[in-house]
Amino acid sequence: MPAADPSDGVVHGADPALVRRAIETGEALPGSAGFSGVVDGALVRDVLGRRPLFVDAADPSTWAFDRRNLADPVSAPAGTVTALGDDPGGEPTWTLPEFAPTSDDERALTAVRDAVLDRVRLGTSGDGGSADDLAVAFSGGVDSAVVAAGVPDAPCYVAGFEGSHDVAAAREAAEAMDRDLRVVELTHEDLLDAVPTLVDALGRTNPMDLSIALPLFLVAERAARDGFERLALGQGADELFGGYAKVAKAPDDPRVAADTIRGARREVLATIPGQAERDVLAVRAAGIEPVTPLLHDDVVVAALELPGHLLVDGDERKVALREAARGIVPDAVRTADKKAVQYGTYVSRELDRLARQAGYKRRMENHVERYVRDLVGDGPVRPPDDDGDA
Repeated sequence: MPAADPSDGVVHGADPALVRRAIETGEALPGSAGFSGVVDGALVRDVLGRRPLFVDAADPSTWAFDRRNLADPVSAPAGTVTALGDDPGGEPTWTLPEFAPTSDDERALTAVRDAVLDRVRLGTSGDGGSADDLAVAFSGGVDSAVVAAGVPDAPCYVAGFEGSHDVAAAREAAEAMDRDLRVVELTHEDLLDAVPTLVDALGRTNPMDLSIALPLFLVAERAARDGFERLALGQGADELFGGYAKVAKAPDDPRVAADTIRGARREVLATIPGQAERDVLAVRAAGIEPVTPLLHDDVVVAALELPGHLLVDGDERKVALREAARGIVPDAVRTADKKAVQYGTYVSRELDRLARQAGYKRRMENHVERYVRDLVGDGPVRPPDDDGDA
C-alpha cells in the first residue's frame, strides 16, 4: 500500500465531519473509537492514539497509516492536529479530560454497563450491519468474554503453546459460554516465521512488545485464513478499569508516581497510544482489521467517572467491568483471574528458550532482543561459543 495522498482527506475510524467538529470544539472524546488521518490539510490523531499514524521524519508532508510505506517513519503524537509539512511534535490539541468521581455507585455502574454492552453490540457489528465477517480474540478472561458476548455467533480464537494457561482458560470459558473455540497451537517454527514479519510491521525488536504481539498476530493470521475480515479484541479494559497490579498497589508501587488508584490509572492510560499502535499494526500485518469496542469514547467516559473503589477493591481488580458483565457471562468467567498474554500463552518463555538455544544466555544484557535482532539481520552477530547451559 503506498503512502497516503495528502489531498485524499482520508480518516481511519471516524467520519471527517466528526473530526472537524472535535477540532472546532476542542472535544477530546467526541464519540468515536479513535481516529487518525488527514482532514483539511492537517494530520490528526485522537487523544488516546487508538489508530496509528506516521509521518516521514525527513519530510513531514509525507504520511501513512502503515509505517512500512515511509523511509523514516515516526509516530504522530496522540491528541495532535498538525498542518501537513509541520513538525508533528507540538502541543496536543486534545488532552484527556479530568472527570470527578461519581458519588453514586449504582449510577456509575449502570453507566459502565450501558456503555460496555452498547459498544460490544454496536461496535462489533459493522455500523449496524452483519457481523458475519468478524471473529473474536478470546483468552477466557472477562475482557474478551464481554466482547464475545456481543457477537454470540462469532467464532472465538485463542493462541498458545501446549499446556499454556490461556488455552486452558479459553477452553473452560468457551465451554461455559457454549462458544465455538478454535485453538491456534503454537510451535517454535511459528515464532521463527512470525518474528521477521512483526519486526518489519512494528519497527520494534524489544521482547515485551513482540511477546504480546506474536499471539495476537498468529490468531489474526488464522482468522484471516478462515475468511474473516475483522477481529474483535478486548484491548483497553486493563488500562481503563484498573486491571494492573501497579494501579491496584498505588501509592506503594514504585512503577507509578500517583498516590491514588485513580491517579495511577490515569498514568497507565498514557501508555495506550504505544500499545494500540503495536496491536493494530500486528493485526493488520495478518491481513485483518482490529475492532476494539472497549476503547470507544462512551466506555472511556464511563470509566473515567468511576471512583477508585470501583476500579480496585481489596484484591479485586476491574470491579466495575466485572459488575457490568454480571448476567452476561458466566460468573466463573466474570471473576476469573488472567495472566498477561505474553505469559499466559508461554510466548515469552519460548522466545527466551529459542534465544538461549541459539547461544544468547540470560547473563548477557538484553539477550532475547540481541537474538531477535540477529534473527532479522539487524543487530549483533551470533555470540561466540559458550560453555554455559542453553
